[in-house]
Amino acid sequence: MIPSIRFVISGLVWFLLLLPVTLQAQVVYTITGQVKEAANNAGVPFASLSIKGRTVGTTADAEGRFQLKTTQIGDSLLVTSLGFRTKAVALTREPVQTLTIALESAENRLQEVRVYGKGGDPAYRVLRAALTRRNEFNPEQLSAFQYESYTKVEAYINNVEKKTRTKRNGETVVRRKGPIGKVLNRLPAITDESGQPAVPVFITENHSEYYQRNQPDRTKEKILKTQIKAVGIQEGGLLSQFTGASFQQYNFYQNYVRVLRKDIPSPLGEAWEALYKVQMMDTVAVGDQICYEIDFEPKRATDLAFVGTAWLDTNRLGLVQIETRIDRRANINFIDEIRVGQELETLPGGARLPVRTEVRIDTDELTPNAPGALVRFFASARNIVINQPQPLSFYSPSLELADDYRDVPKGYWQAARPDSISADELRAFRVVDSVRNVPIVKVTGEAIRLFANGYQPIGKVNVDVGPLLYTYANNDIEGNRFRVGLRTNSYFSRRWTLSGYLAYGTRDERFKYAIGADYILKRKPWTVVGFRHSYDLERLGVSSENIGTNYLFLAYSRFGIIRRPYLQEQSSAYIRRELGKGFTQTVTLRERSFNPLFPFAYYANPDNPADESIRSQFRTAEMVFETRFAPDEVVVQSDNERLSFGATRKPELTFRYTLGLHNSSASYVPYGRFQLEMKHSFRMGVLGRTSYTLGAGLIPSRVPYPLLFIPLGNETSFYVYNAYNLMNFFEFATDRYASAHVEHNFEGLFFNRIPAIKRLKWRTLVTGRIMAGGIRPENVRLVAPVNDLGQPVTGFQSLGKVPYIELGYGIDNIFKLFRVDATHRLTYRDNPGVTPFAIKVSAWVGL
Repeated sequence: MIPSIRFVISGLVWFLLLLPVTLQAQVVYTITGQVKEAANNAGVPFASLSIKGRTVGTTADAEGRFQLKTTQIGDSLLVTSLGFRTKAVALTREPVQTLTIALESAENRLQEVRVYGKGGDPAYRVLRAALTRRNEFNPEQLSAFQYESYTKVEAYINNVEKKTRTKRNGETVVRRKGPIGKVLNRLPAITDESGQPAVPVFITENHSEYYQRNQPDRTKEKILKTQIKAVGIQEGGLLSQFTGASFQQYNFYQNYVRVLRKDIPSPLGEAWEALYKVQMMDTVAVGDQICYEIDFEPKRATDLAFVGTAWLDTNRLGLVQIETRIDRRANINFIDEIRVGQELETLPGGARLPVRTEVRIDTDELTPNAPGALVRFFASARNIVINQPQPLSFYSPSLELADDYRDVPKGYWQAARPDSISADELRAFRVVDSVRNVPIVKVTGEAIRLFANGYQPIGKVNVDVGPLLYTYANNDIEGNRFRVGLRTNSYFSRRWTLSGYLAYGTRDERFKYAIGADYILKRKPWTVVGFRHSYDLERLGVSSENIGTNYLFLAYSRFGIIRRPYLQEQSSAYIRRELGKGFTQTVTLRERSFNPLFPFAYYANPDNPADESIRSQFRTAEMVFETRFAPDEVVVQSDNERLSFGATRKPELTFRYTLGLHNSSASYVPYGRFQLEMKHSFRMGVLGRTSYTLGAGLIPSRVPYPLLFIPLGNETSFYVYNAYNLMNFFEFATDRYASAHVEHNFEGLFFNRIPAIKRLKWRTLVTGRIMAGGIRPENVRLVAPVNDLGQPVTGFQSLGKVPYIELGYGIDNIFKLFRVDATHRLTYRDNPGVTPFAIKVSAWVGL
């Protein structure tokens, strides 16, 4: 976090802390007490209290206790909490007042419901009728809606194991083990909902404007202001886009509700009766509406489904309030429990929109003695406007930071928050600062950041060193390869990004290098230009172009024996512009050289049989036109870069055309190259999730074989998603192809039903890869038998009438980290050096 943001946030916090002191000339009213449940006298955690007709209020702590100091007194104190009826308590003009407030549950009985055997539980009849009318209440039936959003996210480390020690004088002292326990022992007490100490590590508030348009579907969130206090976080603009309203949309009128990137079937979805069992509990008052209170739970406890209660009004059968939870029996990693609660407001026309959403996530301990974590999310919507769609161009980009989002004037958050912040929450902001300055926490935060992005900032010069992954390699061409890279960060410039690296091999004694620059012409629409110049060692069939974003595989490919290596010098310039929602166009002009370090040659004039002149090197001058269409893509924007997190519901299409230019001296290879790719992932109900990638390509020209399509093989022991995992490097080359990569993850569909295994949370999957293609005879005849040194030239193999096929199956989520795939190669099994069957592993952290 840069100093200006820290100064603004610190100033705001101290302003809120000192507010009662600076107003001592006026009468300060102190209202204290506790909010309890009327039924059992237990404290109501985090109840909201506000003085009627005033702008002041507070939030109770985990035990329902509160303290409110204000100079603005009213005639009553309004007390609200999700699941309880709102209550107004009379106030006096006494300077000090102590109150005990009993809230009645929203479940208070108004009339008895009798359940008869004939027709079964009436909850089924009510939900069936509600399903036929759900489109009336789904906000997506509106042409558009927009509202002012406030979101708050808090994260705490809790459940730290305690160690009890008795002093000589008989006094018992409780200490906590480990480095986090030491932090807890030295920091001010922050308690979670169970009254146990917790270390706040992340607190953020966002104030934004959220817009949604339907048919066509468009969303936009403009972050107006944000404040972030977090351990190990420096840049808040990028993070604020993840903690805003866009990523916290829960619509129970859809068939599935997406929570933590999991698709959970809604109890109001079309398949509710196949997944849930329900029970009518009562008919109760929720606010000013009479509602059916219906409990629901999954038919199978291990299914990924909700347990909870829904309140539907008795007149129209619309959702008024819902409380749900998912516990550890569901197949979600690291999660002990998730709770999602919503209160909905009826809009003109009848649609229901959540105006208050609360999410609580309790994580599981990784080991018996490890601490856990608690994450709380709160979102509110106000000033709702419906059926006023904006022009389509307005919704691009879908996430946008206001130019002055960092500049927060004093008093801003008091007006932006729907509820006043409590004294404990203010103390939590201060404790986060204390925590992140503790040496061991500071070092841990730096290590996590280095591991996440691979770069380490250098002091105050606004330059990062990295990526760490590429620092060292060893292979038969370069020997020991050492590399150091630099890039500027957003503090250097909000428009310019400069980068480069220098590498050296101890065996070939060559320096390799790259330099580049990117410049943001416009932020709306996003328009970037840049250039690159590089000179480095490459290998046929393995390059950044076909590996994509698999940086670990690219780094690993520089180790060991490099077959068919070549030196490449490349210069390129590009312009990229967003033309519409999810529609991006890139135009690149580049020049490349191919200087092989292995025997290679091709005929210079193949049209003249009498001319047997050959070439062992070539150059290309190319124009590359890339059109990408991802209408459902999630994109976040940093100060000087945009990051894509893929599409969520709709396919992603990419078309690329490469035109090899010709010159009079014939030193450039002219050719044309077409490629089309489609990626998609979709839910198949309780059967799991399917992901696929389809591709096709065509080169209608005669080219040296290094310019052909070379599918990505994988000779490592690791499973790589975008590779053919039993194909060798440069095993095939084609001038036309069609391919499909398909993977289906059954998640816990099978193992959840085996008592001895379900606790392991293993997940089963199947995979398939197929590629069909071929080569035209003129591209085969282009290969010369020997090079200009008389060395035999090794040609290449292409696919014939039979496609390449490999099928596999595997187990995912072993120890919540590893995946094991067993893969069978079904075709071209007689090729030299192939492996017809292999077991490969991979690892990543996921839910």
